[in-house]
Amino acid sequence: MPLVVAILASFIAFLDGSIVNVALASIEDEFGGGLAGQQWIVDAYLLALGALILLAGAISDRVGRVRSLRIGLVVFGFASLICAVAPGVGWLIAARFLQGAGGALLVPSSLALINSTYVGPVRSKAIGSWTGWTSVAFVLGPLVGGVLVDYIGWRWVFAVNLLPVVVTLTLMRALRDPAPSVPGRLDIIGAALVALGLGGIVFALIEQPRLGWASPLLWSTLIVGAALIVAFLVRQGRVPNPLLPLSLLRARNFAAGNATTAAVYAAVGLGIWIITLFLLEVIQLPATIAGLATLPVAVASILFARLFGALSGRYGPRFFMAIGPIIAASGFACMLTASVQFNFWTQLLPGIVLYGFGLTITVAPLTAAVLGAVPSAQSGIGSAVNNAIARVAGLIAVAIAGPIIGNQLDIDGFHRLVLTTAGLLAVGGIVAAVGIRNTSHRAVEASQAAQCSDRPVPGAALVATGDTNP
Repeated sequence: MPLVVAILASFIAFLDGSIVNVALASIEDEFGGGLAGQQWIVDAYLLALGALILLAGAISDRVGRVRSLRIGLVVFGFASLICAVAPGVGWLIAARFLQGAGGALLVPSSLALINSTYVGPVRSKAIGSWTGWTSVAFVLGPLVGGVLVDYIGWRWVFAVNLLPVVVTLTLMRALRDPAPSVPGRLDIIGAALVALGLGGIVFALIEQPRLGWASPLLWSTLIVGAALIVAFLVRQGRVPNPLLPLSLLRARNFAAGNATTAAVYAAVGLGIWIITLFLLEVIQLPATIAGLATLPVAVASILFARLFGALSGRYGPRFFMAIGPIIAASGFACMLTASVQFNFWTQLLPGIVLYGFGLTITVAPLTAAVLGAVPSAQSGIGSAVNNAIARVAGLIAVAIAGPIIGNQLDIDGFHRLVLTTAGLLAVGGIVAAVGIRNTSHRAVEASQAAQCSDRPVPGAALVATGDTNP
């Protein structure tokens, strides 16, 4: 039951991160707003998710995983209802931010629930199942959204969230929280610094095509945003209960895994968004057909994610984290053949299939490597850091689309964004190949035993830094 609840809770958050993509054209037809409005509808959700997920991870460690999940589901469901009845684009963007706040509580708490419930190879398989289904949610979103937009209306893209929210809350009635694992006060000031800092940077990137690089408003928000992020990092090294414990970065696999996460998930966020928008606005396909285009990614994840999670647990994550992004990058490189004489079957489908297979190879080993480097007592904040980096990377990637392509998407702009996506994936593979170290089962189990018994175990320190190399 804990695995089912964890998958359902995260599935909801990931589904909403992508389901809205196919509704953007219909929303613009009703509300207006142009490319910037479409970016804000996507990024308001990602901004709240990325900015608040560290705070949510700290809350999960203090009040319990199950309680955090319940709060997140209620907030997410309420915000989804507001989105569904929004009278204008401003209301919709505000409600999307609230949705992101609810989602921020769902993702780290669900992963922490898995990390604290399962151990050893069973944990790797559980994480494989979790990553498989959450990856399916992210890619299945455009398909589900396309059907809803074409046959019912775009507002149902948000209203449909209420059903899985109710189902998950019902299943959670059988779960109980253990005693909170981490004492101490929450760093509210740190949370405000990172939220305002990210907001300033994202505002500057999204509004650049409208304001221009010479705008004082653009540069002031960009500089202030960057300064606030620096202030946040400085503060995390000084407060007794930081949202981002900098000590975690001393674990090699945690640091290298999060660097890989930044590159790969920037590509994931940008790639799915640009494929969907290209098919909708340049090729002008119906929303349902545009959503079907990314179905091979979901199929690959369903079929192979658990397998690669198990293989990672057996042989170590490094090989899979290195080769997976390179295969995914080659998929996007294939999409450079797209032209005005467009043929989906030859110009896009082969690349999407390669991308989906490469992503499936990558995700479960990546998640397992990062969580395996974190003590169980800090699994909430550890998963929150990893997910914050993933969401912020996707947020920034979508935000930079405007400066790359200008105010309007065309074939040349699609090529530039496809090349950018391929480059990000390749960087992720290289970082993993250089930075990740494999860990043996016996060393991992010894480390976990030490965490449970509070007695030192020889070799456990090596696991914490990811430096045990069989």
